[in-house]
Amino acid sequence: MARAALPLFVAHLALAVVGFEPARRPFVFLTVMVFAFLFYWRAARRLETVAAAPAILIVAALLRSVLLPLPPTLSDDTLRYVWDGKVVRAGFNPYLLAPEAPELEPLRDDLWQKMPHRQVPTVYPPLAIACFSVASLLPRPLLGVKILLVFAEMLGCWLLIRLARRLGLPAGRAIWYCWNPLVCLEVAGMGHVDALLMTAMVATVLLLVAKTPSRRRRASATLAGAAAAAGVLSKLVPLVALPMWARQSRRPAVFLAAALVATALAMLPVAVSVGGMPPGLLTYGLSWEFNGPLYEPLWRSLDAVELDDAIKSGFDGLKGLTGHHDFWNRFYPFVYPRLLAKLLLAGMFGVFVLLSLRARHPVSGTGALMGALVLCAATVYPWYLLWVLPWAALARHRAWLALSALLPLSYLPQLTGVELFPWVYLAIWGPFFLLLTVSRWDRWTTD
Repeated sequence: MARAALPLFVAHLALAVVGFEPARRPFVFLTVMVFAFLFYWRAARRLETVAAAPAILIVAALLRSVLLPLPPTLSDDTLRYVWDGKVVRAGFNPYLLAPEAPELEPLRDDLWQKMPHRQVPTVYPPLAIACFSVASLLPRPLLGVKILLVFAEMLGCWLLIRLARRLGLPAGRAIWYCWNPLVCLEVAGMGHVDALLMTAMVATVLLLVAKTPSRRRRASATLAGAAAAAGVLSKLVPLVALPMWARQSRRPAVFLAAALVATALAMLPVAVSVGGMPPGLLTYGLSWEFNGPLYEPLWRSLDAVELDDAIKSGFDGLKGLTGHHDFWNRFYPFVYPRLLAKLLLAGMFGVFVLLSLRARHPVSGTGALMGALVLCAATVYPWYLLWVLPWAALARHRAWLALSALLPLSYLPQLTGVELFPWVYLAIWGPFFLLLTVSRWDRWTTD
């Protein structure tokens, strides 16, 4: 096993070297990623049926440890994490006050100078903020937050191995996630809070598939609901899975009560303090967009056919028919191709959520639903794949595993200035959709 994992470890060491300044050698960085994925693919195929859980976890820890010293060269999220933690410790509300707020001027430091989007209040839920606050107490907060997230994610790796065994799969099936170079880079190297989300989701699904005696199902559903709430309070993504998970829990009322009560207790003070939805979340939903697989071509198509002009012409006709000019005028600012595309995709994803209620197995259902969420999103950063990869690993889903090797190409616009659309976009999503077609969308079985 050591012989099979050694080339992958060497590739991660090389990645740790070039990752300090990837903008100076972007193609060297991507070449190292290619070799890392080749070694990962070879090791996973060879060891899937023979690897023992302790060895899998030791190698996973080593792969992450060599990437921990990397500065935030590919993503600046950790800068914001530490800032939000610092703001909370100083007694201010990060949901209400953006980093550029005058009230926070005494807290400004070098970290603040490097941080983008200083005009936007935080978008992170309370459990994530609590993690950031702990990290901000440490002597080296940027490294501290990554260490905390790696520890949390290593717990998730252990739970994923347990889940594989619960499903009757070899422990080595988890290698497809635990040793994935993109996962290691985004969690240990760049330090993304999605690591907390991954662990909470795997814990939820593990509890849902447990063979629990009837007398203990209420307690099991309560624990699963609490784990789901932890996921929501790390990043809001699991909200969309709550109806499906509740149906699969065999005690849906108990599951939803535990999940929603825990979430409400944490989120209600936030909503009260800002008078509703946190403004940072609203800004993210309306303004953020990058590399959306369906969104990018959709909004351009809507723009080409001038759908927005047709809708505005319809409003003009309605104003003439009803005489209520002021009423219809309020809708004009919202009629533009990008927002129309987001609304259409939101409706499409709503259909996926309804269809997920028919999913019988939590692993396949969660994989399909998280995959649909990524496909319908207007923003898809490489680390968003952590929502899908645990389930893709258990199912050995070729399309999603291949996407983890393709998504590092999305760093090219940042590193070289080249436009994302159309060629980088096509290099990422073209092979993925081809593989998805070949392997079929519903290939989420774990046989």
